[in-house]
Amino acid sequence: MRKILIVGAGQSGLQLALGLQSHGYEVTVMSNRTADEIRGGRVMSTQCMFDQALQHERDLEINFWEDQSPRTEGLGVSVVGPDGSRVIDWVGRLDSYAQSIDQRVKMAGWLETFAQRGGQLVIHGAAVSDLDFFARTYDLVLVAAGKGELVTMFERDASRSPYDKPQRALAVSYVHGLERRPEHPEMLAVRFNLVPGVGELFMIPGYTVSGACDILFWEGIPGGPLDVFQGVKDPAEHLDLTLELMKRFTPWEYDRARKVELTDAGGTLAGRYAPTVRKPVGRLPSGGAVLGVADVVVANDPITGQGSNTASKCAASYLAAILERGDEPFDEEWMQATFERFWQDTARHVTKWSNGLLAPPPEHVLQLIGAGMEHQELADRFANAFSDPSDLENWFFDPEKAQAYLASLASA
Repeated sequence: MRKILIVGAGQSGLQLALGLQSHGYEVTVMSNRTADEIRGGRVMSTQCMFDQALQHERDLEINFWEDQSPRTEGLGVSVVGPDGSRVIDWVGRLDSYAQSIDQRVKMAGWLETFAQRGGQLVIHGAAVSDLDFFARTYDLVLVAAGKGELVTMFERDASRSPYDKPQRALAVSYVHGLERRPEHPEMLAVRFNLVPGVGELFMIPGYTVSGACDILFWEGIPGGPLDVFQGVKDPAEHLDLTLELMKRFTPWEYDRARKVELTDAGGTLAGRYAPTVRKPVGRLPSGGAVLGVADVVVANDPITGQGSNTASKCAASYLAAILERGDEPFDEEWMQATFERFWQDTARHVTKWSNGLLAPPPEHVLQLIGAGMEHQELADRFANAFSDPSDLENWFFDPEKAQAYLASLASA
């Protein structure tokens, strides 16, 4: 029986651990927190997951909260004009629903499930020296902890990382009491509000430790009017700032948020990081190699809501590669090839999309977003790209393909 160590207990690490466990591998998970500490801690992300990523959880039968969580059926886009009004406003319908399940709920539950199924769980904040010791007793070591010292083992890939500084200041609030959008009260939808030159506001239906909720998520251009959350420690002050900014920049969203309250004392999060792609093989002091997983090696800005989706797809891709390997060694050549398959199939499309949206949009993208008002087919196609970003290569990224698509819509 092959022995595998996974360091990190997030979406990708635990999904991969549970998948390997189901195929009879001897798996150890190293987490810096217990399930109870995760469940009682602060929120970690917004984690809205779309159908392709959710299917990987269904395939492993670890979609424990699917029937409890609200089902998001659409994705809407609003753009603020120079006078502060909505100059663009439409909603696309998803082919299959999305869900956002608080990682405190999911990771705590998955960690307990892993242990109950006989997995070895080590509660320890691993350092590079620890991995150097442990690596000798495992056939494969995977690093799925996207923060801290371990990330320094993985060299930044400058050819795939156009930014070296954070491009957005992030601020998240989990709330109860948000009213439905009056334009589509019958349909739960993620709302994507773009305020040019300022930032973006996302409104995401979710499920948290206290049940159904909504997530208010500001992405502010650093140094701009939304970049005001650094140093704010009090959750109530964090929410007040969030609502003040909504009242100023997106009053139509503020109108339905007047009565919201935080879900719990841990329901806020703020921070920033530079979008970075890293080389997938980390080198230990003794010379051994470890393989980076998900946001250890591909950390995109959450502007396209792809973090948990990409993590799920990475876990599924790596699981397939490990199973295909059989009894052959998990050498450095295999590690590189395993990452490249994940990059080509998934991560490159997400990285291109996320980095593109961080910059001022080119003319053809403005035309496409505007055309969502006239063409429901385009609105629906954009919404479903959040499940399958590879489709954007066919009509969104390239100006000529965009013009050809717009012409086809017009002629139809």
